[in-house]
Amino acid sequence: MKKPLLIVDGYNMIGAWPELVQLKNKDLMEDAREQLLQSLSNYAKYEKLAVIVVFDAQFVPGITKNYARYQLEVVFTEEGETADSYIERIAGKLNDIMTQVSVATSDLAEQWVIFSQGALRVSARELYKTVKKTEEAIKRHQESINYTDYRRNSPWDEEQLKKLEEKLRELS
Repeated sequence: MKKPLLIVDGYNMIGAWPELVQLKNKDLMEDAREQLLQSLSNYAKYEKLAVIVVFDAQFVPGITKNYARYQLEVVFTEEGETADSYIERIAGKLNDIMTQVSVATSDLAEQWVIFSQGALRVSARELYKTVKKTEEAIKRHQESINYTDYRRNSPWDEEQLKKLEEKLRELS
């Protein structure tokens, strides 16, 4: 079975996910990036999925970065390189017999290039819904863990409860 890899066009998600759009509109782009990375990190860990998040740095000279954060690979492209061109290049390179690359973007031109390289695409809306479902699953999982060893407060200990059960059987 191929190992899944998700490549995410970061600013494309920020422009499409409702909570992130609100932050972007308030000129809180750094907060929007951080929230996106946290959500994707939880999703990646829960689904045991490798994720690369790419941000466009073509208009911000000197910001070229590539670092691991939240156990994700986060890439700021080089000056003069768009996130789209970077994603197209690495998607083709990383999609091989061992790895199935999926690219999260709603950019139609980019989707066609991705398809031509054998990669799959996930729209921003699809990824948003999937991440939200995963967050709900994580929440349910946490709640089930909290109640695993939960025992109702009772004035009776285990031995007394067994004796009461025996008495009940005798009386029935």
